[in-house]
Amino acid sequence: MVKRLLATALLVSLPTVAVAGPNVGGCGLGSKLMAGNQGIAPQVLAVTTNGTSGNQTFGITTGTLGCTQDGVVRTNWKVAKFIDSNMNKLARDMSVGDGESLDSLAALLGMNDVEKSAFAQVAQQNFGRIFPSTAVTTSEVQASLRAVVGSDANLAPYADMI
Repeated sequence: MVKRLLATALLVSLPTVAVAGPNVGGCGLGSKLMAGNQGIAPQVLAVTTNGTSGNQTFGITTGTLGCTQDGVVRTNWKVAKFIDSNMNKLARDMSVGDGESLDSLAALLGMNDVEKSAFAQVAQQNFGRIFPSTAVTTSEVQASLRAVVGSDANLAPYADMI
C-alpha cells in the first residue's frame, strides 16, 4: 500500500518536474533545503515543500528564501549547458584566470567589465575548489562555482544565476 502511494505521488509529480526543468524548486524553503541535491526525489521534495507550505509566495513577497523581488525569472540551465559544453576550456581558463570561455561565462551571467575581471580572479584563486579532480561533473563544477561566487561580496548577486 505504501509503495503504491509513493508511486502514485511520484507519477503525479513527474509532469511538474518535466515541465519545470532542472531547478524546479526555484526559490523558497524547499529549494534551500534541497540545494545541491540531484534527482527526481529532491526536486519533488522541494516542490512539495514550497507548494504545501506557501513559503514561495512569502519568499517572493519579502525577498527572502532565495527569491527576488525584481520581477525577473531566472534559470541556470544555460550556464549548466555552457559549462558542460566547455568543461576543458573553462578549466584551463580558470586555472590561469583569463580566457575566452571564462569571459563568455561572465558575459552569460551579465557581468560588466569590472565584475568580469573580479570573476576571473576569484575563479583562478579557487580553481582547486571548483575543479577538484579531472573526473568532476558539470553539476559539481556548477555547485562549487555557485558557492565560490556567492562567498565574494561583489559577485554574490550572480550566485543564483549559476
